[in-house]
Amino acid sequence: MIRNPLPQLSSVTIPLGTWLAIFAIQSCEADTVDFNKDIRPILSQNCFQCHGPDETKRKGGSKETGRLRLDTEDGSRMDLGGYAALVPSKVDESELFYLITADDDQDLMPPPKHGDSLKPDQITLIKRWIEEGGNYDQHWAYKKPTRPPVPKTASKDFTLRNPIDHFVARILVTNNLTQSPEADKNALARRVALDLTGLPPTPEETEAFVSDSTSGAYQRYVQLQLNKPAFGEHWARMWLDLARYADSAGYADDPLRTIWGFRDYVISSFNENKPFDQFTIEQIAGDLLPNPTTEQLVATAFHRNTKTNSEGGTSDEEFRNEAVVDRVNTTMSVWMGTTMACAQCHTHKYDPITQEEYFKVFAIFNSTADEDRKDEKPLVSLFSEEQKAEKAALKTTIASLESELLSKLSQPNQQKRKLNWERAILSGAGWQALKPLPGDMTAISKTPFTLESDNAISVTDNTRPQDTYTIAAELLADTNLVTGIKLEVFPANSRDNTSSTESEDWVLNGFEARILPADIKPNTEAKELKKIPKLKFSSSNASFEQEWYNLSDVYTGSSSDRFSGWAVQGNLNTKNEAVFELENPIELALGEKLQFKLIHNFPNKKIKRFRISVSDDRKPIPALSKKLAPTMAKRPRKRTQAEKESLLEFFAQFDPEPNEIHARIAKAETTLATIKPLTTVPVMAEVTGNRARKTHLQYRGSFMDKGPEVTAGLPSEIHPYSKSSKPDRLSLAKWLVDDDNPLTARVVVNRFWQALFGIGIVTTGEDFGSQGDLPSHPELLDWLSIEFMENDWNVKHLLELIVTSATYRQSSKVDSESYQRDPDNRLFARGPRFRISAETVRDQALAVSGLLSEKLYGPSVKPPQPELGLKAAFGSATDWTTSEGSDKYRRGIYTSWRRSNPYPSMSVFDAPSRDVCIVRRGRTNTPLQALVTLNDPVYIEASQALGRVMQSTEGTQNDKIAQGLRQCLVRPASEKEIATLAKLYNATQSRFANAPESALQMATNPIGPLPYGADTSEFAAWTVVANALLNLDEMFLKR
Repeated sequence: MIRNPLPQLSSVTIPLGTWLAIFAIQSCEADTVDFNKDIRPILSQNCFQCHGPDETKRKGGSKETGRLRLDTEDGSRMDLGGYAALVPSKVDESELFYLITADDDQDLMPPPKHGDSLKPDQITLIKRWIEEGGNYDQHWAYKKPTRPPVPKTASKDFTLRNPIDHFVARILVTNNLTQSPEADKNALARRVALDLTGLPPTPEETEAFVSDSTSGAYQRYVQLQLNKPAFGEHWARMWLDLARYADSAGYADDPLRTIWGFRDYVISSFNENKPFDQFTIEQIAGDLLPNPTTEQLVATAFHRNTKTNSEGGTSDEEFRNEAVVDRVNTTMSVWMGTTMACAQCHTHKYDPITQEEYFKVFAIFNSTADEDRKDEKPLVSLFSEEQKAEKAALKTTIASLESELLSKLSQPNQQKRKLNWERAILSGAGWQALKPLPGDMTAISKTPFTLESDNAISVTDNTRPQDTYTIAAELLADTNLVTGIKLEVFPANSRDNTSSTESEDWVLNGFEARILPADIKPNTEAKELKKIPKLKFSSSNASFEQEWYNLSDVYTGSSSDRFSGWAVQGNLNTKNEAVFELENPIELALGEKLQFKLIHNFPNKKIKRFRISVSDDRKPIPALSKKLAPTMAKRPRKRTQAEKESLLEFFAQFDPEPNEIHARIAKAETTLATIKPLTTVPVMAEVTGNRARKTHLQYRGSFMDKGPEVTAGLPSEIHPYSKSSKPDRLSLAKWLVDDDNPLTARVVVNRFWQALFGIGIVTTGEDFGSQGDLPSHPELLDWLSIEFMENDWNVKHLLELIVTSATYRQSSKVDSESYQRDPDNRLFARGPRFRISAETVRDQALAVSGLLSEKLYGPSVKPPQPELGLKAAFGSATDWTTSEGSDKYRRGIYTSWRRSNPYPSMSVFDAPSRDVCIVRRGRTNTPLQALVTLNDPVYIEASQALGRVMQSTEGTQNDKIAQGLRQCLVRPASEKEIATLAKLYNATQSRFANAPESALQMATNPIGPLPYGADTSEFAAWTVVANALLNLDEMFLKR
């Protein structure tokens, strides 16, 4: 990976007069009205709703001309019947100016009933703009960024360490502000560590940095933090908010979901500093890359974090549609900072996105294999390194045995046996069709059956969406042995049982077989019949299987699960066969019957014509594979070598005379099958061909109210794309990170800046469109965006550049005058000071107390939480059993995240439920937060642990207190602080000395027993002191 060094500019001194000259130049430039800065916000706020992109709501002008538009230059100059809204340089002839200044309420715009009239200064700006020509400009965020020159400015009043500082300094001077002095080294040590790793530095790290006076000490300290595994854990938290990651599926019952493999992917990607463009492509379309790795497949779980609704009676298509909508909105929000959701029901009222374009992007996501399934399929399995090695060894063994078997079966003495076997498959030899009596064919729906001359059974259609067929029959007189069962499914409207021009889709969710006793009564209740044990199948094979709908699911899965079963979409127009081999052969006594159940739980997807046959062969003849059927139909001498090898492999798999090599292969395959994955992850998978879904525009966003069909596409007004081919998810991903895309780099850079400073260069990180805020430092944003892209989208390079700037290293102290002038620090005249995230609040407490586990990756954990005895309305209890051992002390990012019941202590500190994508968390300040850190079991135990650390520190009482303060605040304690805490300790210890039971509770619950011979009142008092330290305001902020 190419990596440019951080840009370094040497400080030069420029007289104050130069700064004043720069300010004067900028003031002159400001005399010209800027459309994007001055006019667009006025029009967007007051006019675009009725005179903007949305053609269905547009007013004014004539219908023939498309009504009046004020969001485009052409629209503003359109002939409205002898006049125009805007006539360049002619205020008196511009209808727009007349309407915004009209005395008559009937003419005044905006209409008084729709809001306030324009303010005088806004009217003045519009007047000046018209006088200057009324020129429009493309929205700033839709222009491709270019690298602006770094301002060559400096002053003795400013420390300028890299280009960031030059851009910031110029804005500060323009606004008569100055830079704050650099924060002290202790404050920087804590700030950098918290910002880059989410954890405070260790005392040893802090001491080494503070005492290091050599050149480059700060840069080396930054690199130390960037290279920690904790870096990936910290920054993954921000990305999991964007990915709406949760360990549950959402909606009313909110069942648990296993998807933590995706979280591991995100953590490792940040730690290995994966280029952000690659990170993007893998998550949007990893499955569409050539020969995708398991990691790239796991990455696509980004869009499998959508909610699924498995509640009975819900519409799968409705909630699948909701998931696709969420994917469109999330993608455009995360990478483009665009409120695409506003175009779902109608053309966007402010930005150039039509409703048709919305559904063009929808079409890109509309043909994936997930279908709001309870089992979350499609899935990818993850194995440990040990498991991978074992699987590889077994596969090598199996391959070697199969090679040996193929060599043996390819000998000349095997050819005749093999050809006879092929003929048996083609002719259907070895199978006897059953002939049930009319009274032995029933259905829950009571629909009638017809037995045809060839023993095929046809079913009359009915309105019942789900149905179960029960078929019973005696064996033919010449046999009573059964080793296998064959189910043939024919196209519903075929006449020759082989093919049809069209056929209805079907899904078989369950297939059961039983032996009915001879003395069973015709009116025996179904519940009594269920007591008869089902026959067990050892294996099965099919002529064709639809992806994710395997034949084995009909007897190994749940027949009540509509998504588990055998389906053949892609091969519906011809006969399909399924062969089930019995685990043990059966013999039927006189009068006994075989009973079969064909279970259909997928609504309106039922088999209409079928036939059931049985075999008494030692090894039942298999179903004829669709792939091999053309080859088998050829004469042997006409077959290619590849075809011969494929048939030989097929014969070896189903050889009716198995030998000891078969047994060894079977043993190895059985062992291989017992290796269960460490976990599974829901992933994206594309469906193609006739399985690809059609997309229609949805009126008012309703999936049931469909408009014209639309094809896949992208919002071309924002960033053009090549229309030579139909875009898919991979095209979308590459479009997002294309160097010419005007938004992605800006949005991403702004997001990282926002994470470090608490406010973005664009404060509305979720909206870079017309309704969003303008950037406070537009040139800086563009410079950083180009720097990010030209350095291979290197995240660590970007963060290093920001945190080594003088702007970042400023003190966060602020006087009242500066605060009044810039309360939100939008101009960055001081260092960042805002409350740390919910996860960091908890992680920090565990870290300073010595409890934090450094274990990386793996399943979600359940740390201690208050027991409330509550239960979700449609789900399980909200309380849980706390994880054992060090797992309960793992970082907050590993905490089990249930949407309907987020971890309480983190929820109080504004952690979201992640029902939807979270671009930026809110920050609140409530009394509940203090109650959590004072009383929550996690913080009580952390206080006990920190108290024991302080108690065990050598030295005086004051030394112990100083150690606690330094450990928590990463700075030396003042004498006043030590005295205050000493007073607290002494008073508390005296009280606990007279209340031994309370002291024991405070010192040991929940952490555990004290050391032998310990003074309980002392440990209890140290716990209280530690709790006070953990609740200091300074603990929750970056000084």
